[in-house]
Amino acid sequence: MKYLLGIDVGTTGTKVVLVTEAGKVTASAFEDYPLSTPQVDWVEQDPEDWWKATMKGIAKVMGDASVKTREIAGIGLSGQYHGAVLLDKAHHVLRPCILWCDQRTTEQVEYISKRISKEELLRITGNPASYYFTVCKILWVKENEPQVYEKLSHFLLPKDYVRLKLTGNLVTDVTDASGTLLLDVPERRWSSQIVDKLDLDKDILPDCRESIEISGAITKKASELTGLNYGTPVVAGAGDQSAQAIGTGVIKEGVLACTMGTSGVVFAPTTFIRHDDRGRLDSFCFAIPDTWHTMGVMQSAGGSLRWFRDTLCDAEIKEAENKRQDVYQLIVEQAERVPAGSENLIFLPYLSGERHPHSDAKARGIFFGLDMRHHKAHMIR
Repeated sequence: MKYLLGIDVGTTGTKVVLVTEAGKVTASAFEDYPLSTPQVDWVEQDPEDWWKATMKGIAKVMGDASVKTREIAGIGLSGQYHGAVLLDKAHHVLRPCILWCDQRTTEQVEYISKRISKEELLRITGNPASYYFTVCKILWVKENEPQVYEKLSHFLLPKDYVRLKLTGNLVTDVTDASGTLLLDVPERRWSSQIVDKLDLDKDILPDCRESIEISGAITKKASELTGLNYGTPVVAGAGDQSAQAIGTGVIKEGVLACTMGTSGVVFAPTTFIRHDDRGRLDSFCFAIPDTWHTMGVMQSAGGSLRWFRDTLCDAEIKEAENKRQDVYQLIVEQAERVPAGSENLIFLPYLSGERHPHSDAKARGIFFGLDMRHHKAHMIR
């Protein structure tokens, strides 16, 4: 029997899953890692944490499944969009990755808007400039960390850093590239026009391929580190939302997906590119060739619950450790004791700014309507 190995480089952790060719899950593992917020509006991660989590996840999955690595026919990658992994000529990471939910780049958005008209951006990229796009992060480093930018030779998206460690190749796919604001989305290729107008070096761009294309194979070094067979093919893969849509069968126009991860997303495939002149939705390439998608994103969905866990649930974390339970199970059990509507308590989940329908990096969260009746359970609900 042949198997397929999937690796998803998420915001809260990396998940590794082993499935049969028919799609039956044989084993899975999840390894989490921290977020760093060194300054107000900054959100970063160490790319090495993704790689360490990937190696641990592969080891656990292969151990649990009792499958020979030679039985793995191929490896797929997915991951969080928009992060900027900056590399030097030797492919060493120059600084922590600036993540999709980072909010420091409002000045860079203004710079882009002065250099390129909104109409031109919409025509080429399908989207207006906004703070979460990868190019804004690269421009921020260029202006604020010139000593880092001078050494910049390549940039990658988060899942593509794991690909680099597995295959040695600098490759991304059209879905992830759509989230950089450097891709000609209708033509599904890098836009030399955008790159030139923003005074960037085209040589920093990784090779861009369709999601279904093979992007490389496991190197001898990666084989030694992970136990995977040397030469196992690795496909280009997709950004996490395109990948989840494929996995849930949302592949045709007229069908919608609603998913809740760190962010919350409503996702709709389209047979041709549709863009919103007011920027209330993103328009990206889909993982299926010659197909696109629109999506609306709320920045902090499950991320709000993680923040609440880490900030206000020390007692639940200790109880979960003692009972060997998932801490979220204990938290949700509290919420179940409160009626829908939380007795008029309202939470605005703008912990990382907001994206759609009103893109605003400065939006902030709040609990509104607290009174003496409300307890922690109400806040969770």
